[in-house]
Amino acid sequence: NHAFITDSIIESRVTLSNKGIGFVFPLYLYKQKEKPKKKSFSSVMLLFEPQAEYDVKRPNLSPALIEALSESFKKKPDLEQIFYYIYAVFYSNIYRTKYAEFLKIDFPRIPFTRDYKLFSRLAGYGEKLVELHLFKSAELDKHAVRFQGKGDNRVEKLKYEQGRLYINKEQYFEFIEPEIWSYQIGGYHVCEKWLKDRKDRILSLDDIKHYLKVVVAIEKTVEIQNEIDRIYPQVEENIIEFKNK
Repeated sequence: NHAFITDSIIESRVTLSNKGIGFVFPLYLYKQKEKPKKKSFSSVMLLFEPQAEYDVKRPNLSPALIEALSESFKKKPDLEQIFYYIYAVFYSNIYRTKYAEFLKIDFPRIPFTRDYKLFSRLAGYGEKLVELHLFKSAELDKHAVRFQGKGDNRVEKLKYEQGRLYINKEQYFEFIEPEIWSYQIGGYHVCEKWLKDRKDRILSLDDIKHYLKVVVAIEKTVEIQNEIDRIYPQVEENIIEFKNK
């Protein structure tokens, strides 16, 4: 559960363990152009150079990988498709369980199916996960969870029982399933940590709305993980064998 998407710079220790460090694998890299030896007076006056003058976007994927996939699929897959496929594999509980010991000691190895239709289905699930985790999905506004009770919305002592998550003696979030409450990312119980980080704070309306979206994101993630696991075994039945170069 230590794989997660980001569209911004992250802190180096984003997981529970204090022994490791976070690794970022960007889809694209930006190579700096050679700067001219002499600059015009107008460019010297600028605090920052225009981005277009010095950034060249290029994919951070092995050409050998793209070539192998293109050969198997008889067409070149989109870079984003490959990225989403990998993300979907990371969220397969079957994959995580089967390779648990290897994932503890080394970077993950990704099995790529030869079946383009299967690849596309998994990439579709991966894209949905990315949209949920970046809070860009329209699904986040569809929730059954409710914030109930009268009070000042202060986060005091957390207590979870029978689908209710109390933030104080009188107020609680209702309809949170046990598997959602216990769901972990990066070693943290997400629902608990978000509120613990706000202990003694009075939650605003925006805070409450945001927390509801967190819960929905986890709910939808679990649903998608179940869908991924239904088809993941097919991946390992027909894996692309990559040649060592």
